[in-house]
Amino acid sequence: MVLFVVFITGLVWLLANVFNYNPDLIVFALLLSTLMSFGGFWWSDKIILTLSGARPADRQKEFNYYTVAENLAMAAQLPMPKLYVLDDSAPNAFATGRDPQHAAIVVTTGLLQKLNRTEIEGVVAHELSHIKNYDIRLMGVVTILVGSVTLLADWFLHGLRFGGDDEKGSGNLRIIMGIVGFILILLSPIIAQLIQLTLSRRREYFADAAGAFLTRYPEGLASALEKISADTEPLEAANKATAHLYITDPLKNNKGSVNWFAGLFNTHPPIAERIRLLRQMV
Repeated sequence: MVLFVVFITGLVWLLANVFNYNPDLIVFALLLSTLMSFGGFWWSDKIILTLSGARPADRQKEFNYYTVAENLAMAAQLPMPKLYVLDDSAPNAFATGRDPQHAAIVVTTGLLQKLNRTEIEGVVAHELSHIKNYDIRLMGVVTILVGSVTLLADWFLHGLRFGGDDEKGSGNLRIIMGIVGFILILLSPIIAQLIQLTLSRRREYFADAAGAFLTRYPEGLASALEKISADTEPLEAANKATAHLYITDPLKNNKGSVNWFAGLFNTHPPIAERIRLLRQMV
Protein backbone atom coordinates (compact mmCIF):
# COMPACT_ATOMS: atom_id res chain seq x y z
CA MET A 1 0.00 0.00 0.00
CA VAL A 2 2.86 2.38 0.83
CA LEU A 3 4.63 1.50 -2.44
CA PHE A 4 1.40 2.20 -4.32
CA VAL A 5 1.18 5.69 -2.78
CA VAL A 6 4.86 6.38 -3.56
CA PHE A 7 4.50 5.10 -7.15
CA ILE A 8 1.38 7.14 -7.96
CA THR A 9 2.72 10.33 -6.34
CA GLY A 10 6.09 9.93 -8.07
CA LEU A 11 4.46 9.34 -11.45
CA VAL A 12 2.28 12.44 -11.07
CA TRP A 13 5.33 14.49 -10.03
CA LEU A 14 7.18 13.32 -13.15
CA LEU A 15 4.30 14.17 -15.46
CA ALA A 16 3.61 17.50 -13.75
CA ASN A 17 7.20 18.55 -14.41
CA VAL A 18 7.31 17.29 -18.00
CA PHE A 19 3.93 18.57 -19.18
CA ASN A 20 3.69 21.62 -16.92
CA TYR A 21 0.60 20.48 -15.04
CA ASN A 22 -0.52 22.42 -11.99
CA PRO A 23 1.75 21.39 -9.04
CA ASP A 24 -1.39 21.01 -6.91
CA LEU A 25 -1.97 17.76 -8.81
CA ILE A 26 0.90 16.20 -6.85
CA VAL A 27 -0.90 16.88 -3.58
CA PHE A 28 -4.14 15.61 -5.11
CA ALA A 29 -2.40 12.41 -6.27
CA LEU A 30 -0.92 11.86 -2.80
CA LEU A 31 -4.31 12.28 -1.12
CA LEU A 32 -6.18 10.18 -3.70
CA SER A 33 -3.69 7.28 -3.67
CA THR A 34 -3.65 7.28 0.14
CA LEU A 35 -7.44 7.24 0.24
CA MET A 36 -7.58 4.41 -2.31
CA SER A 37 -5.00 2.37 -0.38
CA PHE A 38 -6.61 2.62 3.02
CA GLY A 39 -10.12 2.56 1.57
CA GLY A 40 -9.20 -0.71 -0.12
CA PHE A 41 -8.02 -2.05 3.23
CA TRP A 42 -11.03 -1.02 5.33
CA TRP A 43 -13.94 -1.15 2.90
CA SER A 44 -12.99 -3.54 0.09
CA ASP A 45 -15.38 -6.22 1.42
CA LYS A 46 -18.32 -3.79 1.57
CA ILE A 47 -17.52 -2.50 -1.92
CA ILE A 48 -17.26 -6.02 -3.34
CA LEU A 49 -20.43 -7.27 -1.60
CA THR A 50 -22.37 -4.23 -2.81
CA LEU A 51 -21.14 -4.72 -6.38
CA SER A 52 -22.08 -8.40 -6.34
CA GLY A 53 -25.60 -7.80 -5.02
CA ALA A 54 -25.40 -10.69 -2.53
CA ARG A 55 -28.01 -11.13 0.22
CA PRO A 56 -27.49 -12.56 3.75
CA ALA A 57 -27.97 -16.33 3.93
CA ASP A 58 -30.96 -17.76 5.78
CA ARG A 59 -30.20 -20.69 8.10
CA GLN A 60 -33.45 -22.51 7.36
CA LYS A 61 -33.50 -21.83 3.61
CA GLU A 62 -29.79 -22.59 3.04
CA PHE A 63 -29.43 -25.21 5.80
CA ASN A 64 -26.59 -27.26 4.27
CA TYR A 65 -24.54 -24.18 3.49
CA TYR A 66 -25.05 -22.66 6.93
CA THR A 67 -24.34 -25.79 8.98
CA VAL A 68 -21.33 -26.79 6.86
CA ALA A 69 -19.83 -23.32 7.41
CA GLU A 70 -20.47 -23.54 11.16
CA ASN A 71 -18.83 -26.95 11.48
CA LEU A 72 -15.80 -26.08 9.36
CA ALA A 73 -15.25 -22.72 11.07
CA MET A 74 -15.13 -24.55 14.40
CA ALA A 75 -12.72 -27.15 12.99
CA ALA A 76 -10.48 -24.39 11.57
CA GLN A 77 -10.70 -22.43 14.84
CA LEU A 78 -12.00 -19.39 13.00
CA PRO A 79 -14.78 -16.95 13.90
CA MET A 80 -17.97 -17.74 12.03
CA PRO A 81 -17.86 -15.64 8.82
CA LYS A 82 -20.91 -13.79 7.59
CA LEU A 83 -22.68 -15.88 4.97
CA TYR A 84 -24.21 -14.47 1.80
CA VAL A 85 -26.05 -15.89 -1.19
CA LEU A 86 -25.96 -14.51 -4.71
CA ASP A 87 -29.11 -15.23 -6.71
CA ASP A 88 -27.58 -16.63 -9.90
CA SER A 89 -27.89 -20.08 -11.45
CA ALA A 90 -24.16 -20.23 -12.36
CA PRO A 91 -22.38 -22.21 -9.60
CA ASN A 92 -19.55 -20.26 -7.95
CA ALA A 93 -18.30 -18.84 -4.64
CA PHE A 94 -15.84 -16.36 -3.16
CA ALA A 95 -14.67 -14.98 0.20
CA THR A 96 -13.93 -11.37 1.11
CA GLY A 97 -13.02 -9.23 4.12
CA ARG A 98 -9.94 -7.74 5.76
CA ASP A 99 -9.30 -10.42 8.40
CA PRO A 100 -10.97 -13.51 9.95
CA GLN A 101 -12.95 -11.28 12.34
CA HIS A 102 -14.43 -9.30 9.43
CA ALA A 103 -14.90 -11.97 6.77
CA ALA A 104 -17.72 -13.09 4.53
CA ILE A 105 -18.35 -16.04 2.22
CA VAL A 106 -20.63 -15.71 -0.80
CA VAL A 107 -22.05 -18.64 -2.79
CA THR A 108 -24.52 -18.62 -5.66
CA THR A 109 -27.92 -20.29 -5.59
CA GLY A 110 -26.71 -22.34 -8.56
CA LEU A 111 -23.89 -23.80 -6.46
CA LEU A 112 -26.29 -24.75 -3.64
CA GLN A 113 -28.69 -26.39 -6.10
CA LYS A 114 -26.14 -28.29 -8.22
CA LEU A 115 -23.68 -29.52 -5.57
CA ASN A 116 -24.30 -32.09 -2.83
CA ARG A 117 -23.41 -31.49 0.82
CA THR A 118 -19.93 -33.02 0.55
CA GLU A 119 -19.09 -30.84 -2.45
CA ILE A 120 -20.45 -27.73 -0.73
CA GLU A 121 -18.22 -28.64 2.22
CA GLY A 122 -15.18 -28.73 -0.11
CA VAL A 123 -16.02 -25.29 -1.53
CA VAL A 124 -16.63 -23.71 1.88
CA ALA A 125 -13.39 -25.21 3.23
CA HIS A 126 -11.54 -23.67 0.26
CA GLU A 127 -13.03 -20.25 1.04
CA LEU A 128 -12.31 -20.58 4.77
CA SER A 129 -8.69 -21.29 3.84
CA HIS A 130 -8.60 -17.98 1.96
CA ILE A 131 -9.85 -16.34 5.15
CA LYS A 132 -7.40 -18.11 7.47
CA ASN A 133 -4.43 -17.32 5.20
CA TYR A 134 -5.48 -13.64 4.88
CA ASP A 135 -5.82 -14.02 1.11
CA ILE A 136 -9.06 -12.05 1.42
CA ARG A 137 -7.17 -8.99 2.70
CA LEU A 138 -4.47 -9.21 0.04
CA MET A 139 -6.80 -9.75 -2.90
CA GLY A 140 -9.35 -7.19 -1.68
CA VAL A 141 -6.69 -4.48 -1.46
CA VAL A 142 -5.16 -5.55 -4.79
CA THR A 143 -8.59 -5.32 -6.46
CA ILE A 144 -9.03 -1.69 -5.32
CA LEU A 145 -5.44 -0.70 -6.16
CA VAL A 146 -5.49 -2.25 -9.64
CA GLY A 147 -8.73 -0.41 -10.35
CA SER A 148 -7.14 2.82 -9.11
CA VAL A 149 -4.06 2.42 -11.32
CA THR A 150 -6.27 1.82 -14.36
CA LEU A 151 -8.45 4.83 -13.53
CA LEU A 152 -5.49 7.17 -13.01
CA ALA A 153 -3.74 5.97 -16.18
CA ASP A 154 -6.88 6.60 -18.20
CA TRP A 155 -7.24 10.04 -16.62
CA PHE A 156 -3.68 11.02 -17.54
CA LEU A 157 -3.93 9.69 -21.09
CA HIS A 158 -7.02 11.83 -21.63
CA GLY A 159 -5.37 14.80 -19.95
CA LEU A 160 -2.15 14.82 -21.99
CA ARG A 161 -3.73 17.10 -24.59
CA PHE A 162 -4.08 19.77 -21.88
CA GLY A 163 -0.38 19.77 -21.00
CA GLY A 164 0.93 23.22 -20.62
CA ASP A 165 3.58 25.21 -22.07
CA ASP A 166 6.01 23.65 -24.50
CA GLU A 167 8.83 25.78 -23.19
CA LYS A 168 8.88 24.01 -19.85
CA GLY A 169 8.90 20.65 -21.62
CA SER A 170 11.92 21.46 -23.77
CA GLY A 171 15.37 19.86 -23.47
CA ASN A 172 16.60 16.31 -23.92
CA LEU A 173 16.14 15.39 -20.27
CA ARG A 174 12.53 16.46 -20.26
CA ILE A 175 11.87 14.63 -23.52
CA ILE A 176 13.32 11.43 -22.01
CA MET A 177 11.30 11.95 -18.81
CA GLY A 178 8.19 12.48 -20.90
CA ILE A 179 8.74 9.25 -22.85
CA VAL A 180 9.35 7.31 -19.62
CA GLY A 181 6.25 8.79 -18.01
CA PHE A 182 4.11 8.01 -21.04
CA ILE A 183 5.35 4.40 -21.14
CA LEU A 184 4.61 4.02 -17.42
CA ILE A 185 1.09 5.31 -17.96
CA LEU A 186 0.53 2.74 -20.72
CA LEU A 187 2.13 -0.20 -18.92
CA SER A 188 0.97 0.41 -15.33
CA PRO A 189 -2.54 -1.09 -15.71
CA ILE A 190 -1.15 -4.14 -17.55
CA ILE A 191 1.60 -4.74 -14.99
CA ALA A 192 -0.84 -4.21 -12.11
CA GLN A 193 -3.28 -6.72 -13.61
CA LEU A 194 -0.54 -9.30 -14.16
CA ILE A 195 0.52 -8.97 -10.50
CA GLN A 196 -3.11 -9.39 -9.46
CA LEU A 197 -3.64 -12.49 -11.59
CA THR A 198 -0.33 -14.10 -10.58
CA LEU A 199 -1.16 -13.66 -6.90
CA SER A 200 -4.66 -15.02 -7.47
CA ARG A 201 -3.45 -18.19 -9.23
CA ARG A 202 -0.92 -19.00 -6.50
CA ARG A 203 -3.47 -18.44 -3.75
CA GLU A 204 -5.97 -20.76 -5.43
CA TYR A 205 -3.51 -23.66 -5.31
CA PHE A 206 -2.77 -22.96 -1.64
CA ALA A 207 -6.46 -22.73 -0.75
CA ASP A 208 -7.22 -26.01 -2.55
CA ALA A 209 -4.56 -27.81 -0.50
CA ALA A 210 -5.56 -26.17 2.80
CA GLY A 211 -9.26 -26.79 2.15
CA ALA A 212 -8.64 -30.47 1.42
CA PHE A 213 -6.59 -30.72 4.62
CA LEU A 214 -9.43 -29.13 6.61
CA THR A 215 -12.11 -31.56 5.37
CA ARG A 216 -9.70 -34.55 5.19
CA TYR A 217 -11.52 -35.40 1.94
CA PRO A 218 -9.89 -33.89 -1.20
CA GLU A 219 -12.37 -35.67 -3.49
CA GLY A 220 -15.19 -33.41 -2.25
CA LEU A 221 -13.48 -30.28 -3.58
CA ALA A 222 -12.23 -32.07 -6.72
CA SER A 223 -15.77 -33.19 -7.56
CA ALA A 224 -17.11 -29.67 -6.86
CA LEU A 225 -14.54 -28.12 -9.20
CA GLU A 226 -15.51 -30.59 -11.94
CA LYS A 227 -19.19 -29.65 -11.68
CA ILE A 228 -18.52 -25.90 -11.47
CA SER A 229 -16.15 -25.90 -14.44
CA ALA A 230 -18.51 -28.08 -16.52
CA ASP A 231 -21.23 -25.44 -16.20
CA THR A 232 -20.89 -23.06 -19.17
CA GLU A 233 -23.09 -20.25 -17.86
CA PRO A 234 -21.16 -17.04 -16.99
CA LEU A 235 -21.92 -15.31 -13.71
CA GLU A 236 -23.78 -12.06 -14.42
CA ALA A 237 -22.64 -10.25 -11.25
CA ALA A 238 -18.93 -10.83 -11.93
CA ASN A 239 -16.64 -8.54 -13.92
CA LYS A 240 -12.95 -8.33 -14.78
CA ALA A 241 -12.14 -6.49 -11.54
CA THR A 242 -13.67 -9.16 -9.28
CA ALA A 243 -13.28 -12.35 -11.37
CA HIS A 244 -10.07 -13.43 -9.58
CA LEU A 245 -11.93 -13.61 -6.23
CA TYR A 246 -14.12 -16.56 -7.27
CA ILE A 247 -13.24 -20.23 -6.84
CA THR A 248 -13.27 -20.68 -10.65
CA ASP A 249 -13.36 -18.18 -13.50
CA PRO A 250 -16.92 -16.75 -13.37
CA LEU A 251 -16.64 -15.18 -16.84
CA LYS A 252 -15.91 -18.57 -18.44
CA ASN A 253 -12.99 -17.13 -20.40
CA ASN A 254 -10.46 -19.73 -19.26
CA LYS A 255 -11.15 -22.19 -22.06
CA GLY A 256 -7.97 -23.88 -23.16
CA SER A 257 -5.39 -21.10 -23.27
CA VAL A 258 -2.92 -22.71 -25.60
CA ASN A 259 0.18 -20.65 -25.06
CA TRP A 260 2.25 -19.17 -22.27
CA PHE A 261 1.41 -15.55 -23.11
CA ALA A 262 -2.35 -16.14 -23.12
CA GLY A 263 -2.02 -18.01 -19.83
CA LEU A 264 -0.58 -14.90 -18.16
CA PHE A 265 -4.01 -13.27 -18.34
CA ASN A 266 -6.01 -16.20 -16.91
CA THR A 267 -7.66 -15.35 -13.61
CA HIS A 268 -7.29 -18.92 -12.30
CA PRO A 269 -4.92 -21.87 -12.68
CA PRO A 270 -6.15 -24.65 -15.01
CA ILE A 271 -9.03 -26.58 -13.45
CA ALA A 272 -7.69 -29.92 -14.72
CA GLU A 273 -4.39 -29.31 -12.92
CA ARG A 274 -6.15 -28.33 -9.69
CA ILE A 275 -8.27 -31.48 -9.80
CA ARG A 276 -5.25 -33.64 -10.58
CA LEU A 277 -3.32 -32.28 -7.61
CA LEU A 278 -6.28 -32.76 -5.26
CA ARG A 279 -6.74 -36.39 -6.33
CA GLN A 280 -3.07 -37.04 -5.76
CA MET A 281 -3.73 -36.16 -2.12
CA VAL A 282 -6.27 -38.95 -1.68
